[in-house]
Amino acid sequence: MRALLVLIFLSTGPALADIEKARDLMEASRFEEARAALWPAARSGNADAEELIGVMYALGLGVEKDPVRAFEWYLRAAMKGHPGAQSGVGWYYELGTGLPSPDLTRAYMWYVLSAIGGDPDAAISQEEVSKKMTKDQIEHAHTLIDDYRVWMYPFR
Repeated sequence: MRALLVLIFLSTGPALADIEKARDLMEASRFEEARAALWPAARSGNADAEELIGVMYALGLGVEKDPVRAFEWYLRAAMKGHPGAQSGVGWYYELGTGLPSPDLTRAYMWYVLSAIGGDPDAAISQEEVSKKMTKDQIEHAHTLIDDYRVWMYPFR
């Protein structure tokens, strides 16, 4: 068991250090360096790094602002259970930013999943988007939530 824990730490330790370094660089407005620090972890599937690259594309921090690429990076992290990215995906679906059109059903679904994951603002977003939805849309969203929830949050 101890060997397994050491292997897990060795495989994630450097990535976590790079992400913290990237956050420090972002706070110092050194966005191109931050992206370079995040890139290896993001390309390896680290949800925190993916979400931060999504933020960079969403806001145009060190890269050209690109809502389509922002959405794609958020979605990668969201599918791994990253609550902040899930809320971001919900926002993109709600407004239709970077997408062909808004999709309130999926916006609601992602806000609920984000709330389950612990994002404190997601429930507020869920409540607001529900005001724009029909009863059928909300029921369909709950069907989708049930599909995602069982594998994304099996113990919640």
